[in-house]
Amino acid sequence: MSGLVVDTSVWIDFFSGRPAPALEEGLAQGVVALPPLVVAELVSGARLPKQRAAIADLVRDLPVHDTPVEHWIRVGDLRRRLAGKGVAVSTPDAHVAQCAIDRDALLLARDEVFRKIAKETSLRVSAG
Repeated sequence: MSGLVVDTSVWIDFFSGRPAPALEEGLAQGVVALPPLVVAELVSGARLPKQRAAIADLVRDLPVHDTPVEHWIRVGDLRRRLAGKGVAVSTPDAHVAQCAIDRDALLLARDEVFRKIAKETSLRVSAG
């Protein structure tokens, strides 16, 4: 398996104990990278100390995608291009998609917006 970027929806299922075979395989192979906003979304939703501890372990063990200013310019360009094609995308979703595009990685995501992005870009997406 090549690189893998994982959206918040898949992590939530994973931490809830639902099967996520593609994520589990990616973790075993060491090919998973985290978008920084996914870390923030996971932390903001972690209500229990056990959940926060699991997220802290995850952040320590996985590479976080670098997001210099050039990345954010590409995120803005992506949103602009998609809007021009009638596809409205939030900045967080554009960031996650751009992380996968930057890494030429498969994006594991359950949200339909990523399939819309994939139709208009080089993004590769799977529900995992």
